[in-house]
Amino acid sequence: MIDGGPRRRSEHPRSSHIVVSGFGTTAQWYRNITAHPTVRISTGIRRSVPAIATQMNDNESALALDHYIQRHPRAWNNLRTTIETATNTPVTILPMVRLTRNRSNAD
Repeated sequence: MIDGGPRRRSEHPRSSHIVVSGFGTTAQWYRNITAHPTVRISTGIRRSVPAIATQMNDNESALALDHYIQRHPRAWNNLRTTIETATNTPVTILPMVRLTRNRSNAD
């Protein structure tokens, strides 16, 4: 909601982001990003920032998913239903990749 009030800006922009493959490790983007981990990310006002993609192991992915579920239970319920309907498979673990901005671009 935009209320015209003052905007807060983080003093330390996030240096990494997690992306999730709802369609597993066979999704084309997931295969591409793991085969060629030098990527560019765009978030907010930052465009095409060089980054490195690192596959997360099952434990890291489970922790990240648990954190997301705790913070966004309704969104997770909708997302889980969508993934399970599309894949006809229950969601137990989701492949995740951490995108980390290159140090020279970390501000």
